[in-house]
Amino acid sequence: MESMYIGNVKIPRTAALAPMASVADRAYRLMCMRSGAAYCVSEMISSKGLVYGDKKSAEMCRVTADEMPCALQLFGEDPEFMGRAAYKLNEYSPLIIDINMGCPVPKIVNGGSGSALMKDPLRAEEIVRETVKNAACPVTVKIRAGWDENSINAVDFAKRMEQAGAAAITVHGRTRRQMYSGRADRSIIREVKQAVSVPVIGNGDVSDPLDCKAMYEQTGCDLVMIGRASYGHPWIFEEVRHFFETGELLPEKPVAERMEIMLEHTRLLISEIGEPQAMKEMRHNVIWYVKGLHGAAGFRRECAEMTEYSQLTQMAARITEIQEG
Repeated sequence: MESMYIGNVKIPRTAALAPMASVADRAYRLMCMRSGAAYCVSEMISSKGLVYGDKKSAEMCRVTADEMPCALQLFGEDPEFMGRAAYKLNEYSPLIIDINMGCPVPKIVNGGSGSALMKDPLRAEEIVRETVKNAACPVTVKIRAGWDENSINAVDFAKRMEQAGAAAITVHGRTRRQMYSGRADRSIIREVKQAVSVPVIGNGDVSDPLDCKAMYEQTGCDLVMIGRASYGHPWIFEEVRHFFETGELLPEKPVAERMEIMLEHTRLLISEIGEPQAMKEMRHNVIWYVKGLHGAAGFRRECAEMTEYSQLTQMAARITEIQEG
Protein backbone atom coordinates (compact mmCIF):
# COMPACT_ATOMS: atom_id res chain seq x y z
CA MET A 1 0.00 0.00 0.00
CA GLU A 2 1.27 3.47 -0.86
CA SER A 3 2.17 5.87 1.94
CA MET A 4 2.74 9.60 2.32
CA TYR A 5 4.75 11.51 4.91
CA ILE A 6 4.18 14.56 7.05
CA GLY A 7 7.69 15.25 8.26
CA ASN A 8 8.88 11.79 9.25
CA VAL A 9 5.37 10.54 10.10
CA LYS A 10 4.38 7.76 7.69
CA ILE A 11 0.68 7.60 6.79
CA PRO A 12 -1.03 5.06 4.49
CA ARG A 13 -2.73 6.68 1.48
CA THR A 14 -6.23 5.45 2.30
CA ALA A 15 -8.46 7.80 4.33
CA ALA A 16 -7.93 9.87 7.47
CA LEU A 17 -10.46 11.01 10.07
CA ALA A 18 -11.15 14.75 9.97
CA PRO A 19 -11.09 16.84 13.14
CA MET A 20 -14.66 17.56 14.24
CA ALA A 21 -15.49 19.60 17.32
CA SER A 22 -17.87 17.88 19.76
CA VAL A 23 -17.74 14.73 17.63
CA ALA A 24 -14.21 13.39 17.21
CA ASP A 25 -13.45 12.85 20.89
CA ARG A 26 -11.07 10.13 22.02
CA ALA A 27 -13.67 7.33 21.93
CA TYR A 28 -14.75 8.34 18.43
CA ARG A 29 -11.16 8.52 17.20
CA LEU A 30 -10.41 5.10 18.67
CA MET A 31 -13.40 3.58 16.90
CA CYS A 32 -12.30 5.03 13.57
CA MET A 33 -8.64 4.10 14.00
CA ARG A 34 -9.60 0.55 14.97
CA SER A 35 -11.68 0.45 11.80
CA GLY A 36 -8.72 1.36 9.63
CA ALA A 37 -8.42 5.16 9.53
CA ALA A 38 -4.94 6.07 8.32
CA TYR A 39 -4.54 9.13 10.55
CA CYS A 40 -6.66 11.31 12.81
CA VAL A 41 -6.69 14.82 14.25
CA SER A 42 -7.91 15.83 17.70
CA GLU A 43 -10.77 18.19 18.44
CA MET A 44 -9.79 21.86 18.47
CA ILE A 45 -7.73 22.89 21.49
CA SER A 46 -7.86 26.52 22.53
CA SER A 47 -4.39 28.07 22.48
CA LYS A 48 -5.34 30.52 25.24
CA GLY A 49 -7.05 27.82 27.26
CA LEU A 50 -3.91 25.71 27.11
CA VAL A 51 -1.60 28.58 28.03
CA TYR A 52 -3.82 29.64 30.93
CA GLY A 53 -3.88 26.10 32.34
CA ASP A 54 -7.47 25.13 31.53
CA LYS A 55 -7.96 21.51 32.62
CA LYS A 56 -10.28 20.59 29.76
CA SER A 57 -7.79 21.93 27.21
CA ALA A 58 -5.00 19.94 28.83
CA GLU A 59 -7.09 16.75 28.84
CA MET A 60 -7.71 17.14 25.11
CA CYS A 61 -3.95 16.94 24.55
CA ARG A 62 -3.76 13.36 25.81
CA VAL A 63 -3.50 10.89 22.95
CA THR A 64 -3.25 7.11 23.40
CA ALA A 65 -1.04 4.74 21.42
CA ASP A 66 -4.11 3.23 19.73
CA GLU A 67 -4.93 6.60 18.14
CA MET A 68 -1.57 6.96 16.41
CA PRO A 69 -0.73 8.53 14.07
CA CYS A 70 -2.65 11.48 15.48
CA ALA A 71 -2.20 15.26 15.36
CA LEU A 72 -3.19 17.74 18.04
CA GLN A 73 -5.13 20.67 16.61
CA LEU A 74 -4.79 24.20 17.95
CA PHE A 75 -6.95 27.22 17.26
CA GLY A 76 -6.42 30.88 18.07
CA GLU A 77 -6.06 34.32 16.53
CA ASP A 78 -3.04 35.58 18.50
CA PRO A 79 0.40 34.57 17.12
CA GLU A 80 2.07 34.95 20.53
CA PHE A 81 -0.43 32.68 22.26
CA MET A 82 -0.25 30.15 19.43
CA GLY A 83 3.52 30.02 19.84
CA ARG A 84 3.24 29.63 23.60
CA ALA A 85 0.60 26.94 23.16
CA ALA A 86 2.81 25.05 20.71
CA TYR A 87 5.64 25.14 23.25
CA LYS A 88 3.23 23.86 25.89
CA LEU A 89 2.13 21.04 23.60
CA ASN A 90 5.71 19.77 23.45
CA GLU A 91 5.08 18.32 26.94
CA TYR A 92 2.66 15.84 25.30
CA SER A 93 5.11 14.78 22.55
CA PRO A 94 2.67 15.19 19.62
CA LEU A 95 3.63 13.68 16.29
CA ILE A 96 2.09 16.66 14.48
CA ILE A 97 0.46 19.97 15.45
CA ASP A 98 -2.36 21.09 13.16
CA ILE A 99 -3.62 24.69 13.07
CA ASN A 100 -7.31 25.17 12.39
CA MET A 101 -7.94 27.94 9.87
CA GLY A 102 -11.05 26.33 8.43
CA CYS A 103 -13.69 26.04 11.16
CA PRO A 104 -16.80 27.99 10.02
CA VAL A 105 -18.68 27.93 13.36
CA PRO A 106 -19.70 31.47 14.43
CA LYS A 107 -18.33 31.10 17.97
CA ILE A 108 -14.86 30.43 16.56
CA VAL A 109 -15.05 32.84 13.62
CA ASN A 110 -16.36 35.74 15.69
CA GLY A 111 -13.27 35.48 17.88
CA GLY A 112 -11.01 35.85 14.85
CA SER A 113 -9.99 32.17 14.69
CA GLY A 114 -10.80 29.33 12.34
CA SER A 115 -11.86 30.38 8.85
CA ALA A 116 -11.83 34.06 9.86
CA LEU A 117 -8.08 33.84 9.29
CA MET A 118 -8.73 33.25 5.58
CA LYS A 119 -9.47 36.99 5.48
CA ASP A 120 -6.17 37.89 7.17
CA PRO A 121 -3.32 35.98 5.48
CA LEU A 122 -0.61 38.14 7.03
CA ARG A 123 -1.79 37.27 10.55
CA ALA A 124 -2.18 33.64 9.48
CA GLU A 125 1.45 33.61 8.27
CA GLU A 126 2.61 35.02 11.59
CA ILE A 127 0.63 32.39 13.48
CA VAL A 128 2.26 29.60 11.49
CA ARG A 129 5.75 31.06 11.95
CA GLU A 130 5.32 31.37 15.73
CA THR A 131 3.86 27.88 16.00
CA VAL A 132 6.62 26.32 13.89
CA LYS A 133 9.30 28.20 15.86
CA ASN A 134 8.05 26.75 19.15
CA ALA A 135 6.97 23.27 18.09
CA ALA A 136 9.14 20.17 18.34
CA CYS A 137 7.23 18.43 15.52
CA PRO A 138 5.83 19.21 12.05
CA VAL A 139 3.09 21.85 11.89
CA THR A 140 0.23 21.56 9.41
CA VAL A 141 -2.64 23.91 8.54
CA LYS A 142 -6.28 23.23 7.66
CA ILE A 143 -7.94 25.82 5.41
CA ARG A 144 -11.06 26.36 3.28
CA ALA A 145 -11.48 27.43 -0.32
CA GLY A 146 -11.91 30.99 0.90
CA TRP A 147 -14.20 33.20 2.96
CA ASP A 148 -16.96 33.43 0.33
CA GLU A 149 -17.50 33.04 -3.41
CA ASN A 150 -15.96 36.48 -4.00
CA SER A 151 -12.73 35.69 -2.14
CA ILE A 152 -11.55 32.24 -3.22
CA ASN A 153 -7.95 32.57 -2.05
CA ALA A 154 -6.93 29.04 -1.08
CA VAL A 155 -4.06 28.85 -3.58
CA ASP A 156 -2.34 32.08 -2.51
CA PHE A 157 -3.14 31.34 1.13
CA ALA A 158 -1.61 27.85 0.89
CA LYS A 159 1.57 29.26 -0.67
CA ARG A 160 1.88 31.67 2.24
CA MET A 161 1.39 28.84 4.75
CA GLU A 162 4.10 26.80 3.05
CA GLN A 163 6.50 29.76 3.09
CA ALA A 164 5.77 30.28 6.78
CA GLY A 165 6.84 26.70 7.53
CA ALA A 166 3.75 24.49 7.23
CA ALA A 167 4.68 20.85 6.58
CA ALA A 168 1.32 19.97 4.97
CA ILE A 169 -1.98 21.66 4.15
CA THR A 170 -5.50 20.27 4.37
CA VAL A 171 -8.03 21.91 2.05
CA HIS A 172 -11.78 21.71 2.55
CA GLY A 173 -13.29 22.58 -0.81
CA ARG A 174 -16.04 24.88 0.53
CA THR A 175 -15.99 28.53 1.50
CA ARG A 176 -16.81 29.66 5.00
CA ARG A 177 -20.09 31.12 3.77
CA GLN A 178 -21.14 27.71 2.46
CA MET A 179 -20.59 26.14 5.88
CA TYR A 180 -21.46 22.50 5.00
CA SER A 181 -24.02 23.20 2.27
CA GLY A 182 -23.64 22.75 -1.45
CA ARG A 183 -20.78 20.73 -2.89
CA ALA A 184 -17.08 20.92 -2.09
CA ASP A 185 -15.09 22.22 -5.08
CA ARG A 186 -12.39 19.69 -5.81
CA SER A 187 -10.82 21.92 -8.45
CA ILE A 188 -9.65 24.19 -5.62
CA ILE A 189 -7.92 21.26 -3.94
CA ARG A 190 -6.25 20.36 -7.24
CA GLU A 191 -5.03 23.93 -7.75
CA VAL A 192 -3.54 24.03 -4.25
CA LYS A 193 -1.80 20.71 -4.87
CA GLN A 194 -0.27 22.08 -8.06
CA ALA A 195 0.84 25.29 -6.36
CA VAL A 196 2.74 23.96 -3.32
CA SER A 197 5.46 21.38 -2.76
CA VAL A 198 4.29 20.17 0.67
CA PRO A 199 1.68 17.38 0.96
CA VAL A 200 -1.95 18.36 0.42
CA ILE A 201 -4.85 16.60 2.11
CA GLY A 202 -8.23 16.75 0.37
CA ASN A 203 -11.41 17.09 2.42
CA GLY A 204 -15.10 17.45 1.60
CA ASP A 205 -17.95 15.20 0.42
CA VAL A 206 -16.14 11.86 0.44
CA SER A 207 -18.84 9.35 1.29
CA ASP A 208 -17.60 5.93 0.16
CA PRO A 209 -14.55 4.09 -1.24
CA LEU A 210 -15.31 5.00 -4.86
CA ASP A 211 -15.62 8.66 -3.94
CA CYS A 212 -12.35 8.46 -2.02
CA LYS A 213 -10.64 7.06 -5.11
CA ALA A 214 -12.20 9.84 -7.20
CA MET A 215 -10.86 12.49 -4.81
CA TYR A 216 -7.33 11.16 -5.27
CA GLU A 217 -7.71 11.03 -9.06
CA GLN A 218 -9.44 14.39 -9.50
CA THR A 219 -7.17 16.42 -7.21
CA GLY A 220 -3.84 14.61 -7.11
CA CYS A 221 -3.91 15.05 -3.33
CA ASP A 222 -1.55 13.10 -1.09
CA LEU A 223 -4.21 11.97 1.38
CA VAL A 224 -8.01 12.03 1.64
CA MET A 225 -9.81 13.08 4.81
CA ILE A 226 -13.33 11.91 5.74
CA GLY A 227 -15.55 13.67 8.27
CA ARG A 228 -19.34 13.54 8.25
CA ALA A 229 -19.53 10.27 6.28
CA SER A 230 -18.07 8.52 9.33
CA TYR A 231 -21.03 9.52 11.54
CA GLY A 232 -22.53 6.26 12.78
CA HIS A 233 -20.35 4.53 10.19
CA PRO A 234 -16.78 4.30 11.51
CA TRP A 235 -16.24 1.20 9.39
CA ILE A 236 -16.11 3.44 6.31
CA PHE A 237 -12.35 3.43 6.87
CA GLU A 238 -12.34 -0.38 6.76
CA GLU A 239 -14.31 -0.20 3.52
CA VAL A 240 -11.84 2.26 1.98
CA ARG A 241 -8.80 0.27 3.08
CA HIS A 242 -10.27 -3.01 1.78
CA PHE A 243 -11.16 -1.42 -1.56
CA PHE A 244 -7.69 0.05 -2.00
CA GLU A 245 -6.06 -3.28 -1.11
CA THR A 246 -8.30 -5.57 -3.19
CA GLY A 247 -10.29 -3.44 -5.63
CA GLU A 248 -13.46 -4.93 -4.17
CA LEU A 249 -16.29 -3.30 -2.23
CA LEU A 250 -17.24 -4.86 1.09
CA PRO A 251 -20.85 -5.98 1.52
CA GLU A 252 -23.09 -3.97 3.83
CA LYS A 253 -22.56 -4.84 7.49
CA PRO A 254 -25.34 -6.88 9.13
CA VAL A 255 -27.44 -4.87 11.57
CA ALA A 256 -26.33 -7.05 14.49
CA GLU A 257 -22.69 -6.17 13.78
CA ARG A 258 -23.53 -2.49 13.43
CA MET A 259 -25.26 -2.54 16.81
CA GLU A 260 -22.28 -4.24 18.44
CA ILE A 261 -20.00 -1.50 17.03
CA MET A 262 -22.36 1.10 18.52
CA LEU A 263 -22.19 -0.65 21.91
CA GLU A 264 -18.39 -0.89 21.73
CA HIS A 265 -18.29 2.85 21.04
CA THR A 266 -20.49 3.44 24.07
CA ARG A 267 -18.30 1.29 26.32
CA LEU A 268 -15.22 3.23 25.24
CA LEU A 269 -16.89 6.52 26.07
CA ILE A 270 -18.06 5.20 29.44
CA SER A 271 -14.49 4.18 30.27
CA GLU A 272 -13.38 7.74 29.46
CA ILE A 273 -16.00 9.88 31.21
CA GLY A 274 -18.30 7.60 33.21
CA GLU A 275 -21.73 6.19 32.44
CA PRO A 276 -24.02 9.17 33.21
CA GLN A 277 -22.15 11.67 31.02
CA ALA A 278 -21.32 9.08 28.37
CA MET A 279 -24.97 8.18 27.89
CA LYS A 280 -25.81 11.84 27.35
CA GLU A 281 -23.01 12.34 24.85
CA MET A 282 -23.79 9.10 22.99
CA ARG A 283 -27.30 10.25 22.09
CA HIS A 284 -26.27 11.97 18.87
CA ASN A 285 -24.05 9.03 17.97
CA VAL A 286 -26.90 6.56 18.49
CA ILE A 287 -29.08 8.65 16.16
CA TRP A 288 -26.41 8.29 13.48
CA TYR A 289 -26.01 4.54 14.06
CA VAL A 290 -29.75 3.87 13.62
CA LYS A 291 -30.24 6.23 10.68
CA GLY A 292 -31.97 4.51 7.78
CA LEU A 293 -33.11 1.50 9.80
CA HIS A 294 -36.73 0.47 10.07
CA GLY A 295 -38.30 2.27 13.03
CA ALA A 296 -35.41 4.76 13.30
CA ALA A 297 -37.68 7.69 14.24
CA GLY A 298 -39.00 5.86 17.28
CA PHE A 299 -35.54 4.77 18.34
CA ARG A 300 -34.30 8.35 18.07
CA ARG A 301 -37.02 9.48 20.45
CA GLU A 302 -36.22 6.62 22.81
CA CYS A 303 -32.48 7.31 22.95
CA ALA A 304 -33.17 10.88 24.06
CA GLU A 305 -34.33 9.48 27.41
CA MET A 306 -31.57 6.95 27.96
CA THR A 307 -29.47 7.25 31.08
CA GLU A 308 -28.02 3.73 31.45
CA TYR A 309 -25.95 1.45 29.22
CA SER A 310 -28.33 -1.45 29.90
CA GLN A 311 -31.12 0.51 28.21
CA LEU A 312 -29.03 0.85 25.08
CA THR A 313 -28.17 -2.86 24.99
CA GLN A 314 -31.88 -3.67 25.19
CA MET A 315 -32.66 -1.22 22.40
CA ALA A 316 -29.86 -2.64 20.24
CA ALA A 317 -31.30 -6.14 20.64
CA ARG A 318 -34.78 -4.92 19.64
CA ILE A 319 -33.38 -3.04 16.64
CA THR A 320 -31.61 -6.19 15.46
CA GLU A 321 -34.72 -8.32 15.94
CA ILE A 322 -36.93 -5.86 14.04
CA GLN A 323 -34.55 -5.53 11.09
CA GLU A 324 -33.95 -9.27 10.81
CA GLY A 325 -37.62 -10.18 11.44
